[in-house]
Amino acid sequence: MLTILTVLYVVVCVSLIITVLLQSSKGEGLAGAFGGGGLSGAVFGGRGAASFLSRATTVLAVLFMVFAVVLSFLGPGATTPEGASAVQKASQESQSTPATDVPGAEPVSPATDELFDETAQPAAPSDTPGGK
Repeated sequence: MLTILTVLYVVVCVSLIITVLLQSSKGEGLAGAFGGGGLSGAVFGGRGAASFLSRATTVLAVLFMVFAVVLSFLGPGATTPEGASAVQKASQESQSTPATDVPGAEPVSPATDELFDETAQPAAPSDTPGGK
């Protein structure tokens, strides 16, 4: 199912690109580059090419957006089975692993009051510029 939707999505993408490039602009678009500027009037009629290509562009753009939304919900990376994203799951696993389980890691002792004495007075500012 996902493979079929992905293939259809690629077909819609390529078709949308071709349709947009075939639309005539001031420089006759891609059709004019290949010598088809005057030929499009013969195939679609005088204004038929513009209206057909604009309608085709609209339909393909809507299909592009629908396929994008559907594939984002059905894709393999959408969510993990538990409902959390893969990044959240990896973050939770790394937080639950204590540092002592890592080979070569030494345990970290908690901060003591000796290191952070709140009653200590700050050093007096020096008289020289730049604090030296």
